[in-house]
Amino acid sequence: MRKVRLNLGKRSYDIIIGSGIIAKLGGYVRRLDIGTDAYVISNPLIKSKFAKKITESLAKHGIRSKFKTVADSEKSKSVETAAGVLKDLAAYDLRKRVFVVALGGGVIGDLAGFVASVYKRGIPYIQIPTTLLAQVDSAIGGKTAVDLSTGKNLIGAFYQPRLVISDVSLLKSLNARQLRAGLAEVIKYGIIEDPELLSYVERNLLAIMKRGIADLEYIVSRCSKIKAGIVSRDEREELGLRTVLNLGHTAGHAIETASGYRLFNHGEAVALGILVACGISRRLGLIADGTERRIESVIKEAGLPIRIKGIGLQKIIDAHYRDKKFLGGKNRFVLIKGVGKTQIVGNISLKIIRDSIKERI
Repeated sequence: MRKVRLNLGKRSYDIIIGSGIIAKLGGYVRRLDIGTDAYVISNPLIKSKFAKKITESLAKHGIRSKFKTVADSEKSKSVETAAGVLKDLAAYDLRKRVFVVALGGGVIGDLAGFVASVYKRGIPYIQIPTTLLAQVDSAIGGKTAVDLSTGKNLIGAFYQPRLVISDVSLLKSLNARQLRAGLAEVIKYGIIEDPELLSYVERNLLAIMKRGIADLEYIVSRCSKIKAGIVSRDEREELGLRTVLNLGHTAGHAIETASGYRLFNHGEAVALGILVACGISRRLGLIADGTERRIESVIKEAGLPIRIKGIGLQKIIDAHYRDKKFLGGKNRFVLIKGVGKTQIVGNISLKIIRDSIKERI
């Protein structure tokens, strides 16, 4: 078992990484003293697989639990779904000390964190990410949000969990596509800060895809440490340090939005967004051809898409204007100078952006 501490003063918390550790959930909750009644937000499939372990672990320590399921879809990150969950939570909360548990992937984590952040102006919550993407990225750092039809994550808050439990044994239930989606974020971390991590992925792709416990613990802990370090220095993305975590997300979110969240999952869209960022970086003279080819190669070898199919160029262009990182109407992209080196560049010409997206179609 490994532990990473995210240091935020009174809001500090641990990220615990290991195999089989959800069985210890009740003990962790009891030590945190955050409540006696768990409101577990999940989806039907994840509930069917892990509810018994969660319920038994909590009950062993005198903690009651109720499960609320929502559809396993980006569409569950909506104002309407959040409102329904909040009404159900309020009904459950009568004469209780309630806290929220997010049991699922990125959609569940974002929704549950948002619900916890607004209910009674904030109640405690715990993240139990069940996908590789959520374990290495979205469950850490306190970004919570729901979507609007005009774009992803437009309503949300920075609200930190009290604990993150990354049980890598849960990843054995993932299909290959879901596992690859998480690898997109792992590759991102290698590019922005950790050349050795990128090399590790290149060397051990087969073992990772076979869900080797040691390999999974290594990459989850490495990514968790990187993100915890960045978030601890720039929690609310006010200093520009946290912005580097958005590599691939400007074009990636635009691709997701333009496709109506139907053609690509988040990890696949991020992988395509990283390649678009490579194209922009090349056109601005920031990146060497060899580095771009290496990044494309590892994305392709991981089984992630390198072409945007089924979406018109103009739809992606229109969607990218809604990105939250734009300042004063001017775009901002996280670009690549080399493996482990990034640069945030703003006010990039539309022609460069358009050409970089077009070459991926």
